[in-house]
Amino acid sequence: MAAVLSKQDILALLKRTPPLVEAAIDLEEQIQPNGIDLTVQGVALIASAGQIGSGAEERRLSNHSPLQFDALGFLELPAGCYVVTFNEILNLPKNIMALGRPRSSLLRCGVNINTAVWDAGYSGRSQSLMVVYNPYGFRLSLNARILQLVFFPLTGETVTGYEGIFQGENL
Repeated sequence: MAAVLSKQDILALLKRTPPLVEAAIDLEEQIQPNGIDLTVQGVALIASAGQIGSGAEERRLSNHSPLQFDALGFLELPAGCYVVTFNEILNLPKNIMALGRPRSSLLRCGVNINTAVWDAGYSGRSQSLMVVYNPYGFRLSLNARILQLVFFPLTGETVTGYEGIFQGENL
């Protein structure tokens, strides 16, 4: 049977060292009954081709070109794909993994967030793919809450935890 960490579980994990989540903008607003909202630190255009091969040596990540927020802290985004960097730093223990889902307000604006799995043992400031499908574009604020991260306890602690190239990213 699958379980999701409750608000109370998340609050308890925020008191540990290291805390489950660091560098939140407003924890009181960001903590939800079933997860925590992640906020926008930066947005970038994908600026080159990428490549995934059959082995790690064949991986070529796309280059990114950061966008600048206007004087009011907004970006005007035409339809397209963007890489979003979140403010929050995650420190997942070896017995908890996470999945991210876009906030419903984002979906109602014709925008989606695509994510991968946050593996147990991962620590870093994550990035996700934001796709603006709305043909009229989308206006996004710095520090906006756009993704809800939901935490799942594992049936037991994983031995090694995440050891991939994104461990400690954007710190």
